[in-house]
Amino acid sequence: MLLIRNEKLRNVVRIAVPFVIIPAIAIAGALFFDEKRHILIALAVALLSLVLFEAGFEKKSTGTRRMVIVAVMTALCFAGRFIPFLKPIAALTVITALYLGGEAGFLVGSLSAVLSNFYFGQGPWTAFQMLAWGLIGLLAGMLSKPLLKSRVLLLIYGAMAGLGYSFFMDIWTVLWYNEGFSVKLYAAALISAIPYTLSYAVSNVLFLFLLAKPLGEKLSRIKTKYGV
Repeated sequence: MLLIRNEKLRNVVRIAVPFVIIPAIAIAGALFFDEKRHILIALAVALLSLVLFEAGFEKKSTGTRRMVIVAVMTALCFAGRFIPFLKPIAALTVITALYLGGEAGFLVGSLSAVLSNFYFGQGPWTAFQMLAWGLIGLLAGMLSKPLLKSRVLLLIYGAMAGLGYSFFMDIWTVLWYNEGFSVKLYAAALISAIPYTLSYAVSNVLFLFLLAKPLGEKLSRIKTKYGV
């Protein structure tokens, strides 16, 4: 598994896919596609997430081993979404990114959303969830050095990621309701979503506090043992 060999091309993919192409697809899906075609948008985002993951490694063996760990972390996220009220998906995505790289974190967040929504319900919101959780992982990977050095910074990042997730999903709410963006409607959506926003932030802080150290130690041992 090593399709993107050129370093410059990998760098372009790392920027263009998560920050330009996937956001454009998600927004286009919300504005121009009916609900019957939402699964096509989610599939496109999932495939692009795999492309981004591919751009994050150079050695074939390393990529294959990372994929196995990503599958396990995605399964944990899927199971964690059944926990009532407080969800560990973002926290597990962050932990993955800290030890396996931002691209792996993006893939875990993205796949967790689309796979769990086969149970919780697919819709135009799926692509936004995939992008939101994916970006939480990608940015955590970019900030891995300071986040790994300071538990306080990690918990702050978790809280900010919870706020950011809610703010980002409210963009979809406005686009879906208004068929275009409105600052007034966005402000109203933010206010009405305050309880959910707080729950996202609290969830991230709680699960990062509980899981970051034990899971991090296990991932570190796996990295050392298998050269990931």
